[in-house]
Amino acid sequence: MRRKKLGLLLSGVMMFGLLAGCGGKSADSPNPSGNAAGTAQETGPKETVKLKFFTGKVETVDLMNTLIQKFNSENPGIEVEQEYQKDASNVIKVKFASGDIPDITTVVEQDYIDQGKYLDLSSEPFWPRVLPAVKELSTDVKSGKQYQVATNVTMAGIFYNKKIYQELGLKEALTWDEFKANLQAVKDKKPDVTPLFIAGRESWTLGHLIEFLAHGIIKQDLGVKSSREAFINNESDKLKFDQENGPIDTFAKRLLELQDAGLINKDALTATYDNQKEAFATGKAAMISQGMWVVADLLKISPDFQNDIGFSPYPSIQDGTKPVVLSADDSRYAITAESKHPEEAKKFLEFLLQPENLKTYSEFLKSPPAFTDVTADWGPLKEQANQALSSGVNIAFTDSPSGFSGDDAGRMVQELLAGQYANSLDFAKAYKDAWDKAWKATHR
Repeated sequence: MRRKKLGLLLSGVMMFGLLAGCGGKSADSPNPSGNAAGTAQETGPKETVKLKFFTGKVETVDLMNTLIQKFNSENPGIEVEQEYQKDASNVIKVKFASGDIPDITTVVEQDYIDQGKYLDLSSEPFWPRVLPAVKELSTDVKSGKQYQVATNVTMAGIFYNKKIYQELGLKEALTWDEFKANLQAVKDKKPDVTPLFIAGRESWTLGHLIEFLAHGIIKQDLGVKSSREAFINNESDKLKFDQENGPIDTFAKRLLELQDAGLINKDALTATYDNQKEAFATGKAAMISQGMWVVADLLKISPDFQNDIGFSPYPSIQDGTKPVVLSADDSRYAITAESKHPEEAKKFLEFLLQPENLKTYSEFLKSPPAFTDVTADWGPLKEQANQALSSGVNIAFTDSPSGFSGDDAGRMVQELLAGQYANSLDFAKAYKDAWDKAWKATHR
């Protein structure tokens, strides 16, 4: 329908151009040659500007298509096209290298900021509307400028089935021993239920386990700003990636503990994100690790499930540390510096940041808005989310090197679960090598 409307509009404009061309035969014609064809060319329809929107956010593809259709219909002459890629962090690297550069993207990496790949958005008028904490997370720690803007705040932690917890008398786990005890209770008393369901075929979900659990140790130890600087500058003495009993070694030990004890699904390496959501929403899994972005899909599968969803921080995986919960900026957008249509891209971004569209986005994603002038009924877990934020250390996403995305880290966790490392410390050393290699590739 949209294409038909655009076609009619263009036809109308073309007709207007032809009529103007006929008028151009008069003595007042601005065309020096008095050539009708030349006049038509000057007053003819402008070519439609096509904007490429590139995203790796699978959960918002359908919603973005709806918003894009709305934008296109309200803005004749501009046509936004969405491209979703599963491994977007790596795909955009190819795009930058090949010149197939999107105009606006959800993929924002520090390396690309350093390389000047994104437009400086610091002077855009929407910043006074953004939550101060989100603006701080959107600020480049090196230049102090903003090259990205987030629409929402998101959280990630342990989602659990309240009914199962109540039936078994379980409480939210804040330590590793408590967490394992809960999983073991489920295994012992409800053998048909998977204690913790892992979607290992989707490497990004495994990458998140490192980002939240292993990196969570670093983030709570150093704090938000210092940990961002440590990741961005690869300060190995602070990251301690290859240290025995360090964050990565500890994470690997804990995950292998769960696998060896049969506390995760047997098909953890082949189970998909859809399998994970289906198992949890239908009561076949007691716990999953995810972000608030999963809630909308869970309610699509089981609309009556909302009162049975519990949410708690990740338990501390290392003695002496605290539980953590991701509380960070989400749905980031950046405009590429090499966009041929920066003004049109800004217009699309401005459209996405309109209060009514932010409200729609927030309520669809079940995620709180990052803008102060947006009131949204974003989901059934508000109270539990607030409790989790008060009982766990709030951490942000990791600033990883562009050549070592969450998908890359997740693929290493797949190898860990497949038994391809001799032990947890070998995994930690391999992780550090992969991180260092990616970091050095852009810091010579």
